[in-house]
Amino acid sequence: MLSVPPGWPERVRPPGAPGWESTAGAWLLDLCPPEYRSYPVLRHHVAVLARFAALHIKGAQMAVDVGLSEARGVLREVADTDTVERAIATWQREYARLLTESRQVALVEEALRGKQYVARL
Repeated sequence: MLSVPPGWPERVRPPGAPGWESTAGAWLLDLCPPEYRSYPVLRHHVAVLARFAALHIKGAQMAVDVGLSEARGVLREVADTDTVERAIATWQREYARLLTESRQVALVEEALRGKQYVARL
């Protein structure tokens, strides 16, 4: 029976299942900027694509950190307090989403590198 670690992305078949790497590649491409689809190396080498995706997400996390750190100072010049607080809440939700994606990409990348998950009872 094929098993996956907790947090495995729903759209990616378990490692060892038929076509699992193609589902991983499609999912990873959906996480990345659309331009990544035009690079043959990323379409043909899923492990390389996983590394690109991981770094893309890391960059987005860094952008969210900057957004959060400067939100009250910069946004108060263009928006009222309620809007600034809603923007901060949006940054926080985005950061949580990115954390989930980062974990999922790391799991897929590990599997692409041959790491096997063994379910424990």
